Amino acid sequence: MVKITTVKTKPYSDQKPGTSGLRKRVTVFQQNQHYAENFIQSIISVIEPAERQAATVVVGGDGRFFMKDAIQLIVQIAAANGIGHLVIGQDGIMSTPAVSCVIRKIKAVGGIILTASHNPGGPNGDFGIKYNISSGGPAPEGITNKIFEISKTLQEYQICPELKMDLSKIGKQTFEVDTFKPFTVEIVDSVEAYAEMLRNIFNFAELKELLSGANHINVRLDAMHGVVGPYVNKIVCEELGSPAHAAVNCVPQEDFGGHHPDPNLTYAADLVNTMKGGEYDLGAAFDGDGDRNMVLGKNGFFVNPSDSVAVIAANINTIPYFQKTGVKGLARSMPTSGALDNVAKALQMQLYETPTGWKFFGNLMDAGKLSLCGEESFGTGSDHIREKDGLWAVLAWLSILATRKQSVEEIMKDHWQKFGRNFFTRYDYEEVDSDAANKMITDLETAMFDPSFVGKKFSSGDKTYEVAVSDNFSYTDPVDGSVSKNQGLRMIFSDGSRIIFRLSGTGSAGATIRLYIDSYEKDPEKIYQDPQVMLAPLVDIALKVSQLQEKTGRTGPTVIT
Repeated sequence: MVKITTVKTKPYSDQKPGTSGLRKRVTVFQQNQHYAENFIQSIISVIEPAERQAATVVVGGDGRFFMKDAIQLIVQIAAANGIGHLVIGQDGIMSTPAVSCVIRKIKAVGGIILTASHNPGGPNGDFGIKYNISSGGPAPEGITNKIFEISKTLQEYQICPELKMDLSKIGKQTFEVDTFKPFTVEIVDSVEAYAEMLRNIFNFAELKELLSGANHINVRLDAMHGVVGPYVNKIVCEELGSPAHAAVNCVPQEDFGGHHPDPNLTYAADLVNTMKGGEYDLGAAFDGDGDRNMVLGKNGFFVNPSDSVAVIAANINTIPYFQKTGVKGLARSMPTSGALDNVAKALQMQLYETPTGWKFFGNLMDAGKLSLCGEESFGTGSDHIREKDGLWAVLAWLSILATRKQSVEEIMKDHWQKFGRNFFTRYDYEEVDSDAANKMITDLETAMFDPSFVGKKFSSGDKTYEVAVSDNFSYTDPVDGSVSKNQGLRMIFSDGSRIIFRLSGTGSAGATIRLYIDSYEKDPEKIYQDPQVMLAPLVDIALKVSQLQEKTGRTGPTVIT
């Protein structure tokens, strides 16, 4: 019989989960007494006591430092709170898309994901705890607010301290917990349920021919020592026949090999350099928890994430899943370029523009309004689950290559010829002093909301732009009517070009200012130009109007995409 202990605790005032859960430095979880326990108890408290005995909760993470400690706490606290059944990935490993898949497959009440996504790991890195609901998607605001309210008044939590799980052995273990019926912990293969789902989405025979047939292409997939490694090894190498050396950095490490597991041109520079050698036809990198992806063509040809979702939309019938379901609608986050809009217009598909955050897409999917969506921050996905899905996006690209028998670069250039090109760039200024960042945004908003701002002309070099719209993006959800305000400052010019400023909430220290520039070009003479050259006048105007450098002391961005 496993004993339940009630532990007295003090509430913390800073456990407000964002769209991606609660993210803090590892040291915050380690050095503040009961910090992790309080938050785990707050999550489990939102599951109705009457439903707990019959409930299954899925648990998995990206392998980062402190994950295994947190999983043991989840087991002990779930048992003490009467949860009937936990399903945990072997060694604690399960990608965010796989957790979403398993929740949906076994009809779990929800899932707890241990990740800080693309943020660095290790003892001095970041850690995060995120709750997903029964749809498989991130908890909506109503639930994250509830978790936060509980955490602010929590005086005690229940725990079974002697319960210790061996996470390495696949199989079921049942424990008799004091005052409750049996408590079952099931350790499952991290990959199998997710692989089975992909077999039903894509044509694996066609992909196998592409990757290992007589005229096969060569791919290079970099898991960046995150959670996707085992999935790439099992699905792309073992099942689809790519040679083992096609997959690199595939062993999940607690500190991601000392690197930043963020698939962009800065942090995945090793892959970019390898691709420049011309040996590989397609390259891809994945983030820590497997929901983001970057796609590269031969010689390091970069596919912008905003273009990636547009290309998948334009070639959506190469994927058997969509041949079965049809296309219900397309969506992008507001800062993402308008490339997807051009496809939607040409193919007469419904397009939704949402705030940043996958939960907005999830709402549309649950209502049957959305099939394919993407964000400029390297997130692409569809209604097969309720999270973005890095490996799914790469298999979508491989399906297009298999059908069209062209290179990544040829497919992209054909796309621009047909639909025009949205030149897009994003500047990230990371860990800026929070007060300085907030003041810059407030001052900019004041200037932009002055009635005389609309109609103003800004010049840089030989370009002049006239402001047509100046606002702070607001979204009314077409499904539930909820309104999300203050989602990003937008200057939209008369030619459709956009300058957008947002403060991001996914870092764990300071503030991140994100500047987005988007400008459409359909002149065939200009569509192959370098985006940084084409967008230089708009970048110059954005920095002058915002006085970003003067107000934050930053002479340049941390990352340019």
